Amino acid sequence: MDKAVNIVRHMMENDAFSKWLGIEVASNSAGSAVLKMTVREEMTNGFGIAHGGITYSLADSALAFASNGGGRQSLSIETSIHHIAKVKTGDIITASASLISETNKTGIYQIDITTTSGQRVAWFKGTVYRTTKEWNL
Repeated sequence: MDKAVNIVRHMMENDAFSKWLGIEVASNSAGSAVLKMTVREEMTNGFGIAHGGITYSLADSALAFASNGGGRQSLSIETSIHHIAKVKTGDIITASASLISETNKTGIYQIDITTTSGQRVAWFKGTVYRTTKEWNL
């Protein structure tokens, strides 16, 4: 089995929050991950649209899976998100994470969050600290 797939499978098995969100891993490899989820009514705010924390959380999980898939345990140290369009109950959203830059100590990732129609609804940037600890699975 591919090392990145094995790492993400292990992470997902122990990630109660990503499970609660209903996240599905569509694909992953070292430095990238594609996650999908359906927005549920209990994820909406007082305006009847998805709470910003929902797209943020999906992107944060994509960051974690993409950055750890390379084999070194990595932790986020800085993140930001730009909400571009509203997300509604029933929308299926996809977070696509890709590595932009990597050094021995840090990695910078871009995560695009889109709907099934391809509309970008948010853009997320994350920086991770790459520890020296390897995933040994």
